[in-house]
Amino acid sequence: MGLIATDQFTIVVGLGKTGLACARFLAKKGASFAVLDSRENPPGSDELREEMPDVDLLCGEFDADFLSRATEIILSPGVAKSHPAIQAAVAAGAKLSGDIDLFCREISAPVIAITGSNAKSTVTTLVGEMAEAAGINVGVCGNIGTPVLEMLEQPEKDLYVIELSSFQLETTNDLRAEVATVLNISPDHMDRYDSMQDYYKAKHRIFRGAKNVVVNRDDSLTAPLLPQGVKQTAFHLGKPDLKLFGLIEDQGDVWLALGLDKLIAASELKMRGRHNLANALAALALGQAAGLPMDAMLNALRGFTGLRHRCEWVAEHQGVTYFNDSKGTNVGATVAALNGLGGTLSEENGIVLIAGGDGKGAEFVELAEPLRNYGRALVYIGVDGERLASQCGDINSRPAATMDEAVVIASQLAKSGDIVLLSPACASFDMFAGFPQRGDAFVQAVETL
Repeated sequence: MGLIATDQFTIVVGLGKTGLACARFLAKKGASFAVLDSRENPPGSDELREEMPDVDLLCGEFDADFLSRATEIILSPGVAKSHPAIQAAVAAGAKLSGDIDLFCREISAPVIAITGSNAKSTVTTLVGEMAEAAGINVGVCGNIGTPVLEMLEQPEKDLYVIELSSFQLETTNDLRAEVATVLNISPDHMDRYDSMQDYYKAKHRIFRGAKNVVVNRDDSLTAPLLPQGVKQTAFHLGKPDLKLFGLIEDQGDVWLALGLDKLIAASELKMRGRHNLANALAALALGQAAGLPMDAMLNALRGFTGLRHRCEWVAEHQGVTYFNDSKGTNVGATVAALNGLGGTLSEENGIVLIAGGDGKGAEFVELAEPLRNYGRALVYIGVDGERLASQCGDINSRPAATMDEAVVIASQLAKSGDIVLLSPACASFDMFAGFPQRGDAFVQAVETL
């Protein structure tokens, strides 16, 4: 016998920002649901009890029997679906979903969906600004700040640009994006995934039901296996093929191009580094696939200065330029920042890198090559700083106990024309409340010099 609506019982697992948004959504729908969290006093519990006194909140060790009563489990991104109690509930017939699925069931507007190990916030913000420049009523949401379900409190937009983490994608089944991309893949969250293959599989869930796909030709792991009828375009940092996005060199200038058509000179962009040229090309490819007009996209690109804590120019002091890339929370991001900024330096100059923190189980050997090519020195901080330094080859390395000390040491090691770059390749929680606080500490220390 099929379930009737009154038989539906939903359990939200994991409170916090996303879980609370899910609870508010379900309460508005009049759904029968409960909330579980493994923490004794999870963030959002006071608001839940005040706003929804009739909803059960169970804190502490997950009860597998209780979870197995659910017809649907809405899993917050912070909770791994591999948890035995979750797996038992799925085996008992519970559907596993997340906030993205709840959102997609409610909207009819097209979605541009963006994921990647690095640069997804920059590209998501840029595509949003391109849509705005085209006069489109756009909602930018997801992993970037505004939870998707909070967007439903506003009148429906004409277009949504959504940043998605691998954790969110694990429980996303019904996305069916107008355009979807995996910008790049490098090892991240290896404390959560058993292998790179599992992480890759989570990222590639973004392509389920997509009408258009954008691929990074410089990273073979971003290319999905596609059914017939799905349109595909691509970008890379080389010379573009017909109808693809790339770079053309002409009379000493580098141009962003579509096929043979030069679109905008790299010198017109306010963002620095080759990695940001890749971000600009990705945004253009996504916007074009979604039907945004090229003129509006190029205007948005001219005015875009990048995001806070993402290769953000901080200051120039005694001929040394300081960049804050505190959002570089994994090795791939730091490699991209080193290669991107290193490519702008003269041969006699280099980068003094400040790196370290909580490495989330990752290895750091990939940093050795860009540091060999562009590194002047390494100043290491945090719980995994020494391990990071040991894997970075024979570069001049110095420890620092605080961010203030790290900046002072870096300024002493740097020469005029060099770059001092905070790009930690690690999470920040061993020393800071989050990457924004870490970046602010760096900026403050630079301003104190």
